[in-house]
Amino acid sequence: MAYDRELAERIRGAISGVEGVQEKAMFGGLAFLVDGHMAIAAGGKGHLMARVDPAEGATLVERAGVEQMHMGSRFMTGWLHVDQAAVDTEEALAEWVDRGVSYVRSLPPKSATKKPMGRKPRA
Repeated sequence: MAYDRELAERIRGAISGVEGVQEKAMFGGLAFLVDGHMAIAAGGKGHLMARVDPAEGATLVERAGVEQMHMGSRFMTGWLHVDQAAVDTEEALAEWVDRGVSYVRSLPPKSATKKPMGRKPRA
């Protein structure tokens, strides 16, 4: 699934004053990383994925258009799927961007070195 380019532009505008931002194509979307940590991502059909403090996640999913992210049968603690209707204003989008940036800024810095991608031994 391709990401929503209009949403990505809106996120760029909302995150433009933040230092240490990188964009990276991930999972069919466009992720915005702050100091190496993914804070928010534009997905398809206008939805976004937001990284939040796991302690706040249970309260935030009570909002309309917000649910916990899952991959397959695994729920992803601290990651929320936010529908297009929940970010239809610039103020609403800015709140989610600020939440994601604030949370990842509280995390320890990522190491600058890339982890080598090894191959699994064949049996």
